[in-house]
Amino acid sequence: MSDMRALYQEVILDHNRKPRNFGPLDGANRVAQGTNPLCGDNYTIYARVNDDDIVEAVSFEGSGCAISKAAASMMTTRIKGKKVESAEQLIEEFRAMLTGELDLQADHSLGHLTVFEGVAQLPQRVKCAVLPWHAMHAALEGDEETSTEGDSDIWSKE
Repeated sequence: MSDMRALYQEVILDHNRKPRNFGPLDGANRVAQGTNPLCGDNYTIYARVNDDDIVEAVSFEGSGCAISKAAASMMTTRIKGKKVESAEQLIEEFRAMLTGELDLQADHSLGHLTVFEGVAQLPQRVKCAVLPWHAMHAALEGDEETSTEGDSDIWSKE
């Protein structure tokens, strides 16, 4: 398990220091603001979805802890090029992994995103990792904002 923890730390630090797809996206037709009012993390997700329902491009901007920034960075690299339906499935699988509802031994689409598996053991950090995914889901659904708390918490309603 220490190898997985070391990999997790390395990946998180790399994506925090050099986030991929950071900054506004020209031609974005889906935009959502995501906030975690408990810690102050705040991200805007930009996506350009074409007429075939494929996420052609995705980016983010904002600020937050290393976990949330790395989650946003890795999310953008994983979602780019996917059909919206596949992106939504990936969003759900990521959330399920962080809440302990996903059997990682079963088939899933997470790939290298499983480095976040350890976050499930840190309840106070789960919302950090899930925030950009909340915002991505909101953007794909056409919502302009979301939060990890209260009525805006899309997964607390299920």
